[in-house]
Amino acid sequence: MSDRKVAIWDAHTREIYKRLLGYTRRFWVVGVIALAGMAIDGGGLAVFTKLLVPMIDKLFAEKDQVLIFWMPIWIILIFLVRGIGTFASSYGVAYIGRNVVQCLQRDVFASYLRLPASFFGQEHSGHQVSRITYTSEQVASASTDAVKVVVTEGMTVIGMLYVMLSTSAYLTLALFIMVPLIMLIATIVSRRYRSISRRIQGMMGSVTGTVEESVEANREIRIYGGQRHAANRFDEVTTHTRRLNLKVASTNAQSSTAIQTVAALALAAMVFLATRPGQIEQMSAGVFIAVLTAMGGMLPSLKRLANIQSNIQSGISAAENLFEIIDMAPEVDAGTQVLERTRGDIRFEDVGLVYPRGDFQALRGVDLHCAPGTVTALVGRSGSGKSSLVSLLPRFNAPTSGRILVDGENYESFTLASLRRQIAWVGQNVVLFDGTVAENIAYGELAGATESDILAAAEAANALEFIQRLPQGIHTPIGQGGNLLSGGQRQRLAIARAMLKNAPILVLDEATSALDTESERLIQQGLQHLMRDRTTLVIAHRLSTIEHADQIAVMDQGRIVERGTHAELLARGGHYAALHRMQFHDAPAD
Repeated sequence: MSDRKVAIWDAHTREIYKRLLGYTRRFWVVGVIALAGMAIDGGGLAVFTKLLVPMIDKLFAEKDQVLIFWMPIWIILIFLVRGIGTFASSYGVAYIGRNVVQCLQRDVFASYLRLPASFFGQEHSGHQVSRITYTSEQVASASTDAVKVVVTEGMTVIGMLYVMLSTSAYLTLALFIMVPLIMLIATIVSRRYRSISRRIQGMMGSVTGTVEESVEANREIRIYGGQRHAANRFDEVTTHTRRLNLKVASTNAQSSTAIQTVAALALAAMVFLATRPGQIEQMSAGVFIAVLTAMGGMLPSLKRLANIQSNIQSGISAAENLFEIIDMAPEVDAGTQVLERTRGDIRFEDVGLVYPRGDFQALRGVDLHCAPGTVTALVGRSGSGKSSLVSLLPRFNAPTSGRILVDGENYESFTLASLRRQIAWVGQNVVLFDGTVAENIAYGELAGATESDILAAAEAANALEFIQRLPQGIHTPIGQGGNLLSGGQRQRLAIARAMLKNAPILVLDEATSALDTESERLIQQGLQHLMRDRTTLVIAHRLSTIEHADQIAVMDQGRIVERGTHAELLARGGHYAALHRMQFHDAPAD
């Protein structure tokens, strides 16, 4: 970090900016047209300024009739051509900028889709959303808008410098006061912009996260009277963001004030040089006005060039943040075999799992065999490791010790995609998408399913009775997250999706928890049909739902402490029997 404070444009920064500009290469034709427009835009003003000498000395002083006729035409032509250049540069930059933002958003989103599950548990979702909505927008300023300012204003500065030198090299000496000082100012403010920009990126993620939490938890906030707490928290993060943005505005204002002061010194120096004995007698009014106007025209361009550091530095900070995500390693998939359709023989051998954050040992020495076509129920207190164990099956997490066999082979030898095609999953936290009922049942690789197959899956999940009452049946939109449906209806759609997948392995993580007793009874019948000839792992807190399981594994502190059928475990009088007594209120009084 210390090195970057000393040199803003170090090798690392240049590499980031070079990579960022690489996103504009595919639009090089539009870029060439835009660059030509920038050159015309910047050079047009210099051409007009050069005309001031004949305009003042010959048009008004000598009353030259040829100039009197042609000068208005020349002025119209100059600004007409400049207007075309302005349009070409502005539209070209906007076109490239929007495409660059879209490309970056696609790359970041694609990275989200392939990153391991552990990534999403290590960072607030607000920061992940903010990268797509806010951070990527900052990049457009650095990759396109900044280039426009640099080229257009650079051409203006070069053009004005040519006007000054060709008109009076003597008066141009005043620039030796202005240019070095402006460069010094630009270097100082660049460091400050970069430092502030990095902090703003992080704060925008906090703002997004706070809003997301408050919107999602709006009922809890009202029930528990958390409005004041939510408002205070939002005020805290937005106040911090406001202060950072005001620091940017303050830096801009200080930079502008300093540049104006330097320019005033340069103009005073130019007047001083022009009024020296021997110069004032031979210098025409046109020469002095042209040089004065050229320096005055150069000043706003120099100010914009100095202030563009704000956009460039914030854009580079944003790009650095995005490239970190884009460059992150995807989920490990070393599998080479394609698993066509598994028999469903699953074996956990001495499996351990330690979560990377906090060195938390979620599983230790788990041995479990799930024979093909059988139902294995996992029970135990919250935090005993049930969800951790089933999360290993689709390789959301990798075991830190031991191994998992599918059909007698290490499941890491299979490709991730082919392994996950073997698994249907219904979780206690139902996930639905903003679309129709049919699109949510036939989701992803199931999208080619026929309407009759979708209806059959819905009927098996006991969802058809409420779907038929919807305005457009299975083609009815259900809103974001299925918020137009009840909790039980959402759960039944998730079960219908699993039924439609028809996978040989089924994972049910409290799949009936949101259902009333009648719906649960009907769905259990559907699940019994679904589980036939499939290897099923069921996580259940309600023991009445798993009495007919082929085996029940009782977990405690990451270990399997008991295993057997419902009757065997009750007869043993151990952990399962104690859980059963507590649940059915049969525990003897102490």
